[in-house]
Amino acid sequence: MPDEASTPTAAHELAEAVAGLAATLRFHRDLGVKDLPLEGRYLLEPDDALRAQEAALQGCRRCKLCEGRATIVFGAGNPRADLLVIGEGPGADEDAQGLPFVGRAGQLLTRMLAARGVGFTRDEVYVTNAVKCRPPGNRNPEAEELATCAPFLAAQLRAIQPKVVLALGSVATQALLRTREPIGKLRGRVHPFGAAVLIPTFHPAFLLRNPGDEYKRMAWDDLKLARREYDSRRAR
Repeated sequence: MPDEASTPTAAHELAEAVAGLAATLRFHRDLGVKDLPLEGRYLLEPDDALRAQEAALQGCRRCKLCEGRATIVFGAGNPRADLLVIGEGPGADEDAQGLPFVGRAGQLLTRMLAARGVGFTRDEVYVTNAVKCRPPGNRNPEAEELATCAPFLAAQLRAIQPKVVLALGSVATQALLRTREPIGKLRGRVHPFGAAVLIPTFHPAFLLRNPGDEYKRMAWDDLKLARREYDSRRAR
């Protein structure tokens, strides 16, 4: 009687697990991670890993943003998404509902992603923010707050392993690329980002404050660029 581990199904599942582990290790390497603790959570499926991360984050008091928040806004969407959208931080509606991009800016983001020539639904992508708690008065997150939340965002990146990252606005883009260049100089091109690429564009809240056709056209160009990179990388 053949050993269970030698059956075609078991061998196939083992090969897939090893290939998945190799892909995860390459992704960590490309992000600059040199040491990786051997813990069971690194072998979790993306949806299980994200749930575990969100549960572990509850009650976080690592920075002063905890003092004014109602809810930790972790992220939402497809845990296996090839497109990850990252904003700067939750607003009032997000803080109340515990979900990212559900206010006016979120509604505009949904329309931007679904625009002709772009064609993403919110169910296809994963959406999160650089900080998980609402800054008071919707101010920009401070450097210390971004640094405190950076490991949680990195953990999301490791779990999802996107092919394309769409960064919304200067704060998120500068934090992710570790640069001080303004969004006007960063947008319109593809930036290497570990095993993925990062494409900056204007934050939907900025577009609501500046509704002219010029910014709208540039944002549309950025989204079409993200779509092209997405299609190209998925075809490899």
